[in-house]
Amino acid sequence: MVTTKEFLHPSVQNIGQRLLNKVPEITIFFWIIKVLCTTVGETAADFLNVNLNFGLTGTSIVTGILLVVVLFFQFKATKYIPSIYWLAVVLISVFGTLVTDNLTDTLGVPLEASTIFFSAALALTFTFWYIKEKTLSIHSIFTWQRESFYWLAILCTFALGTASGDLMAEGLALGYAVTGLIVTGVVAVVATSWRYGLSPVLSFWLIYIMTRPLGASLGDFLSQPQKYGGLNWGATATSVVFLSAILAVVTYVSVTKRDTISQISKEDVVLPTRTILLQVGVTAIIILLVSVVGYRTRQATLQSDTGKDVLTDIPAIISTTPKGMATPSSLSSVKTSTLGDLENFKAITTDTLKLVQAGKIADATTRIADFEHDWDISASRLKRMDSAKWTDIDNATDLTLRQLRATSPDAKKCESALEALLQTLN
Repeated sequence: MVTTKEFLHPSVQNIGQRLLNKVPEITIFFWIIKVLCTTVGETAADFLNVNLNFGLTGTSIVTGILLVVVLFFQFKATKYIPSIYWLAVVLISVFGTLVTDNLTDTLGVPLEASTIFFSAALALTFTFWYIKEKTLSIHSIFTWQRESFYWLAILCTFALGTASGDLMAEGLALGYAVTGLIVTGVVAVVATSWRYGLSPVLSFWLIYIMTRPLGASLGDFLSQPQKYGGLNWGATATSVVFLSAILAVVTYVSVTKRDTISQISKEDVVLPTRTILLQVGVTAIIILLVSVVGYRTRQATLQSDTGKDVLTDIPAIISTTPKGMATPSSLSSVKTSTLGDLENFKAITTDTLKLVQAGKIADATTRIADFEHDWDISASRLKRMDSAKWTDIDNATDLTLRQLRATSPDAKKCESALEALLQTLN
């Protein structure tokens, strides 16, 4: 008799039943596709929202409908089908990103609150999953109820990964490069701990959460302009390249069956329940302590920076402004608002407006990228100074970006959006 102390899936009695598992084996191919999907979740959401001008709400609706359709076929299938499964992961990565973005941008929910909420939601999902099924094994997803818990957990991990990753990269102004390095370090520690006895289930879900900000960092690196440390692929090219890579790897595993669960895996063997609970408790305490200490330390640093004289940044702003573009005429002319000095943003907006009026849409799109970059890295500081004002400018910025980066930009709409942004800044 198979017991819960020996395996994570007590109801599976033979290998024939295991072939009906609805999810893939955890191999190197699984993690490659997962990171690729995560990157697409970041860039595809930007592409639909900005380039196709769907807006955040429109993108959420379209992606949500597509996700429901694909999950219908995933639940209807009687075994693991790579194409359907990974299409669902791609869509849920986009949708999970949008859930957090809607809470942050539309409802004004702080990233700290979103991180705590989705952490609690994920914990509750696992709790009810175990109470109902007596297992959290991903090697025994062959009933409707287990699959429901599985996909709910996946959605929570993407939303949590988005919230925590954005909190680190933007809320704490670490940037995606530093965030990516931190997350890579965490993944390495968890993987090493697994090798030395950490629960496979705990290790899997921790790494699954962490790969979201890791993929976002990779997407940011590829899509950002070279002057900001990126490769300047843009959201469109990055999405196309990564979707092609996903298609190639999924096709490979579909043909070779390399990720089909068909034999007993060491992932199935677990430690006694008491040991697992102890590991979960210790891990939760470590994560909580490191997170709180790191958060408070970084907050103190940012608060100190916020208190500095905003005029000290003006010389740097002037020195980095492209030749021929607008700059603050002099330090004495700088006007400050509740967000401090906004002259740099006004200058960039004015430049972009002039380029649009001159019919140079491509140049205007390039110039507004400077606004986006500076605005993102200033977000954590500015939101502390006046959250309501920051939100107004951020919404106007999103509208401007959508108009300028639309597949077929309309000069009149671009001009109108820029004028509205400039008015908001003033």
